[in-house]
Amino acid sequence: MKNAELWRATAKNLLLSTLMFICLFGLLWVAELIFPEANLLKWHDAAWCIGIPASVIGVAYILTIRDPQNFTGFFAGIVMSILLGIQFTLQGSYDGTFLYFFVFIPFQMMSIYKWSRKKDDGGASFEPKFLDMPRFWLSIGIGLAITAGDYFIQSYIIHHTALGEDILVKLFNGLMISSSFLANYWLIYRKNDSWLYWFIYSVAGIGLFIILGNMFSIVLFSFFLVINSMAGIAWIKNTKPEYYFWAAPFLGKK
Repeated sequence: MKNAELWRATAKNLLLSTLMFICLFGLLWVAELIFPEANLLKWHDAAWCIGIPASVIGVAYILTIRDPQNFTGFFAGIVMSILLGIQFTLQGSYDGTFLYFFVFIPFQMMSIYKWSRKKDDGGASFEPKFLDMPRFWLSIGIGLAITAGDYFIQSYIIHHTALGEDILVKLFNGLMISSSFLANYWLIYRKNDSWLYWFIYSVAGIGLFIILGNMFSIVLFSFFLVINSMAGIAWIKNTKPEYYFWAAPFLGKK
């Protein structure tokens, strides 16, 4: 596809995402009319309001990179990361601020560079693949280490609470940090594993906001779960069986 076609696809996905969120907010508005105590729409909250365009652009970003050839989606990803970095700052979640400004944006810039090329660094066709077994387990280990590290940071630096206090909140937050880090990193190299980590991110977000009682965010992350799952399935369909690697036994190749 030519670059102009890729940009048109991104614009269509942004329009589609906008329409989806208009419908979502319409449903939430009706729900608030019926159940005023639900307090689903928090227009007085600056961080919440910034999260709206971040979510719209974020869904357009995911819809676009469902096509593993469309690097233009990462420009939307950069805008999303800037907005989410501001949102985390306003919420006082400075681990998230650091992650979006100093990790995700550079990762997404690297993805634009890598995806805009037709070959990988070894000269092979640059297409979706799963990780090989050693890197699969290394990635799992790094994810667990980041989750544990973030748990300690939340306890001793950000919230100043005891290790045994708010365990599930810290754990789900740590899983969101680690899984989104790995998802963004493996996207650079078009690894299907990135969608496994986006799945974990979405499930952890649902768990976190169930505990916090934030109904809007529960709905939003359920929405992300569906979109991320669809994108992951699309990538697997574009993956040659010889690139299944660790996932081969689960996808029918021995």
